[in-house]
Amino acid sequence: MIRDVCAVNLQHPKLVRLLQLAYSAEKAAAFAYIGHAGSVRNPDEKTAIRQIELDEWQHRETVLSIMQQYNIPISRYFEIKYHLLGRIISASCYLIGWFMPYYFAGRLESGNVCEYFIMMRYFNELGITRHDDVLYEMGMKEKEHEVYFQKGLQNNRLLPVFEKIFGWGNKHSSNDIDLNQKASVEGSKNYCKHRK
Repeated sequence: MIRDVCAVNLQHPKLVRLLQLAYSAEKAAAFAYIGHAGSVRNPDEKTAIRQIELDEWQHRETVLSIMQQYNIPISRYFEIKYHLLGRIISASCYLIGWFMPYYFAGRLESGNVCEYFIMMRYFNELGITRHDDVLYEMGMKEKEHEVYFQKGLQNNRLLPVFEKIFGWGNKHSSNDIDLNQKASVEGSKNYCKHRK
């Protein structure tokens, strides 16, 4: 049975750490989006950001399910660190105006995209392909989040300045995925080769 195969601990420290990190970082992102949604006035924006928050909670649940299959413990350090970080970001959304929460959410999501494709690659190095579909879906969902924030900022006069300083915006992304020309699950294994 699959359960018997999965009971073996993963002999891949980078993958274990990435799963632990993703699990805790998804909580930070979800907390941040609670504050972000609360700080915007436009009801459509509130709804969209609230949906992104729900996606992050779902990703956290899915990552935990994968971790449990391989007896990977939750990192207490990451949990505390990202819990505090998420709460701080959430509160700051009410203080720093509209642009910065949108910008840094987009930049964060841009980086998160590759986490799931790298996880897929690491699993494949171990001969494990059963998680490919769900990791692909989570990576694509993170890309959708990035595009949402990118579109919300694309005509803002501050974007070129922030893009020059922080390396994300209309012309720069932390990943090489184009939602208009999505690769198949198999083809997606070539995504994020620039990230280790």
